[in-house]
Formats: sequence, C-alpha cells, structure tokens
Amino acid sequence: MSTFWMVVGGMFILSILLERATKSSRKRGRSGKRNGLPKTKAKPAFSNEVRPDATLLKTPLQELSGFEFERLLALYFRDQGYKVEETGVGGNDGGVDLVLINRKGERTAVQAKRYADHNKVPVQTVRELVGAKRNHNCILTLLVTTSDLTEPAKKEAEQFHVDYWHGGIVERKLAAWGKYKPTKKKQRSVRKEVAATAEVICRCGHLMVIRKNRQGESFYGCSRFPNCRHTKSVE
Repeated sequence: MSTFWMVVGGMFILSILLERATKSSRKRGRSGKRNGLPKTKAKPAFSNEVRPDATLLKTPLQELSGFEFERLLALYFRDQGYKVEETGVGGNDGGVDLVLINRKGERTAVQAKRYADHNKVPVQTVRELVGAKRNHNCILTLLVTTSDLTEPAKKEAEQFHVDYWHGGIVERKLAAWGKYKPTKKKQRSVRKEVAATAEVICRCGHLMVIRKNRQGESFYGCSRFPNCRHTKSVE
C-alpha cells in the first residue's frame, strides 16, 4: 500500500509542476504587451532616407549620410556619361554600392565610404569589393572615400588592381563637375572681430577681443558688447 500512495503522491506533484510551467509559458506569450500597451519595435541601426538631389548638391560632404554620399556619386557619374545602377540602397550592398556601365558595356563595381578624416578605410573593405564584383558581373573596381585608405588597404588595392579615390581626389572631381556647390559654414565670430591671441577676461567674466577705435588704435572690448561696454587698453 505504501508504494501505491507514493506513486499517487508523485503524480499529484507532477501535475502541479506541469500546471505552473503552462502558466509561465502563457505569460511569456503575452510579454509583447506591457501595461496593456503593444511592445514597441526597435529602430533600425541605420536609416536609408535620402534628402532631395537639390539639397545634396548644396550639402558639405561631412554632413551627408552614407546613403546620400552614394546618391551624390551616382549623380556625378551619370553626368560623366555612365549608366548607373544604385545597388547599395537599403544597407545590404554586399560590398558594392554602385555599378557603372560605360558606352562599351564595361561594368565597374564601386564601393563608397563617407568617413571622417581620421577614420580610414580598412583592408577588409577592399577584399569585400574584390569578392563582390563578380556578383554584379563587373570586371573593374573603384573605391571612393572622403578620407583615405590604411597602408594595408592600399597594398591590397594595388595587388588586386582596385582603383581608389581619396578625399582630396573626390573634392577636386566634384569641384570640376560644377554642379556640386556646398554652402560654406559660417564661422562663429563676434562681429567679425579678431580675437586676442592671449585670453583676456572681462570683469563680467566673458572673453575680451581686440577692437579698433576711429583713430585706428587697438583696445580690448568685451565680447558681450553692447550688453557690456567695459574696455581695456592693449599693453
């Protein structure tokens, strides 16, 4: 009899554990809602939104997104007589952003990198471009960057005959194009006055700058003028 009751007791405990496990799985299934609100989807790590072409032609390279830089290059190459396939839109370019087709039908795979000056293109990018050109039936390759390539990347490019444009070349070609006319950033200044080489602090706590009076004599004036009219002679 004792064995019978042990079996019954074990089955009872097992049923309780199974019931708790079922409730737990149901709660996990409803975890998509919190406090009665639908769970929000995470935003993608990149955005493929591109501003109008007219805006891109007036925007400095540093202020373009990667997708916008690709678009700008597409506009440039079309004006150079190429048929351009924009393959990089959406982020899954597979190593090729643009395919250029000349009048002879020759296809060039282009990878574009809009990097800051200190951020150079690594050797892996060159290798990806070399491997990906076959997927687009290209025989030529071109890497275009607003910065430069690392030394290993340059050696790899030379070895596999990958042409590349660094930032200086890109700027010269865009300038010669004539359509790309980025607006220059306004330099922040105080009434276009020349600041003192050594910092001179006004009694109000703000920086003083060198000005000239009607007689052409230099003096220190507060950068908050006309809110502060304190002056100081230049020794």
